[in-house]
Amino acid sequence: MLIITAYGVFAISSFARALYQISTNFEASPVAYSLSAFAAAVYILATYALAHTSVLWWKVALAAVLVELIGVIGVGLWTVLEPELFNRSTVWSHFGAGYGYIPLILPFVGLLWLMIHRPRSA
Repeated sequence: MLIITAYGVFAISSFARALYQISTNFEASPVAYSLSAFAAAVYILATYALAHTSVLWWKVALAAVLVELIGVIGVGLWTVLEPELFNRSTVWSHFGAGYGYIPLILPFVGLLWLMIHRPRSA
């Protein structure tokens, strides 16, 4: 239940952040704000999938957590290598530094949880 709560918190906070960023000043940093919206969608999907117990939803959760891991590492590197594209930060900027690096740690915890709670036919 704790992992689902953690993902839920990130789903709500990243969605609220992306909604605010896009609705108030999208043109200031379209790349960063679009990535914020993408991160929110990934967290929402992961939260929903983790809350369900079927084999199908386990696979969806696995895919979402892997996308999250690739996203946080990719965007983290991108923000270090091309900071001019990111004059505003995202959830995944600098590997989640603005969120105490929890976005970097969370997918590893999610993957561990998924491996431990793997359905028999997955």
